Parts: sequence; C-alpha cells; structure tokens
Amino acid sequence: MTTTSTINRAQRLAFWTIPLSLLVLGMKLAAWWFTGSVALLSDGLESIVNVVAAVVAFVVIGYAAKPADDDHPFGHHKAEYFSAVIEGVLIVVAALLIVYEAVPAVLSPQPIEAPVLGLGINLAAGLVNAIWATVLLRAGKALRSPALSADGHHIMSDVVTSGGVLVGLILAIVTGYTILDPLLAVVVACNILFQGWKVIAGSVSGLMDRAVTTEEEAEIRAAIAAHAAGSLGVHDLKTRQAASVIFVDFHMVVPADMAVGAAHDICDRIEDAIRAVNASAKIAIHIEPESEKAHGIRVKVPPSREDHDLAGGARKTEGTDE
Repeated sequence: MTTTSTINRAQRLAFWTIPLSLLVLGMKLAAWWFTGSVALLSDGLESIVNVVAAVVAFVVIGYAAKPADDDHPFGHHKAEYFSAVIEGVLIVVAALLIVYEAVPAVLSPQPIEAPVLGLGINLAAGLVNAIWATVLLRAGKALRSPALSADGHHIMSDVVTSGGVLVGLILAIVTGYTILDPLLAVVVACNILFQGWKVIAGSVSGLMDRAVTTEEEAEIRAAIAAHAAGSLGVHDLKTRQAASVIFVDFHMVVPADMAVGAAHDICDRIEDAIRAVNASAKIAIHIEPESEKAHGIRVKVPPSREDHDLAGGARKTEGTDE
C-alpha cells in the first residue's frame, strides 16, 4: 500500500517548492528590473505560475493522501491529476501574458540596460530551478505522484526557457538588434504553451483510468505466472493507474472440487507477489470453478490483454483501505 513515509516525502517536496519558487521569482523580477528586457519579464511571469502551481500541488497532495471514506471508497488519489490540470491551465495563461507584453515591444523595441548584472542573476535563478526540477522529476517517478511530476516538468521547461532567453539576449547585445528581445519572448511563449499542453494531456489521460505501462503489466503477469501453482490459470487481467496507486483485477480458474481455503491461499501468494513488484497495488481476484470455463478451454496466464472471455464466478478481494 502507499506508505505514510512516501506520502510525507511527497508533501515535504511540494512544500519546499513554494519558498524556492518565490526565491526564483524574486531573482527573475530583479533581472528584469535592472535590464528592462521583455524576454526576462516573460521569464519572470512564468515563475509567478510556478509559485501558484507549487501552492496548489502542496494542498492537493495532502488531500490525495486522505484515507478512503464513505463518499470515496477507493480513496482520493485522483485529486493529484486535478492539480496537474490546473498547473497546465496556468502555464497557458502565463504564455498569453507573455504575448501580451511582447507584441507592443516588437513594434517599439527598447535598449537593454545593465545586461551583465541582469543575465548573471537570471543564470543563477536558472541553476536553482534546474537542480530542483531534477529532484521533483525523480521523486515524482519514484513516488508515482502526478502533481510532483507536473511541477518538475513545468520547472524544467522554465529552465529551458531561461537558457533560451540568455542565449537570445546575448545575441541581441552583441549584434545590436534589440528587436530580438521581444521576438525571443514570443518564442518563449510558444514553448510554454507546448509544455502546458503536455501537462494537461497527461493528467486527462490519468483521469480516464489509463492502464499501467507495458513494462509494469509484464512484471505483474510474470508475478502471477510464478505464483499461481494449484490454479488452472488466470484471464481477463485489467489494470488502472490512480496517481500513486495501481488497481489490478483478474479472474482465476481453480478445480471445481478445490476447497475455498486452498483457493484463498493461492490468492494470498499471488497478491504478495504482485505487491513485491508494486507495493501500492490494490488487488481484486475473481475465483471461478473449472466448470465455468467456456468451451472447456484450459486457460493460462495470458501473454497479452486479449485474454479468453470467461464467465464470472465467486470473488475474492482485498480490503480497500486506500
């Protein structure tokens, strides 16, 4: 199951993202103040979104960690997807604000002041973001947290943006073509829009009960095959991902004269094997007597999702205490 330490770690990372985002925002706004660069202003506007997104992620991760209740018997895990959707929308809003600031500057470009100081501050802010984004992306993958992953991807896109801004401004200063500054801001906006689309698309996919990855499903099938001795096989394996938790559901066929206790023992072995692969797995096993097999076909652990379609029977499930 999802351990308390895992939840606490995700919450701590989400919390520390807030002051770090405020620090980076302050640095980027200072860089804009010294230079008057529209591109640096666009970089700062994206950081405002980072702050808001960090607060949303912290609140939502705490809510998603709540145990199951009467109104939400399968838990609150999917709340993290809403955080990621909100963050994606905020990214799009930031891009539109950047375009709003950049278009007038394209028509009337202004010289860049104190370029060395401004670029130096922005570079330092980018380094802070790069380090923290790497931490969040690794933690999001390890903890299966869509909110942390979305935050990490957003901040990493901010790093790419900052890098592009620095290169573009250096070119503008060296060549004297100040119009490169607002044009670069427009390019930044397009990149942000693309990142926002990826965040929203990934979150919507999770809300639609997407199955686990092909690699994860292969591990689950291997665990079942290795510990299903005594049964006649399984079929109709289904999985779905809900933030940090996965749900596994399948049918297991046993000899018609097998005692309930013996079938239960097989289920316990299989459940332990699946949890050894993924500790957060919530498992439901439907037990069917051999007489229920369609057309007398002997079932095996299926190599793909195109399994035999057998009739349902008795059901054995674990408690849903998410």
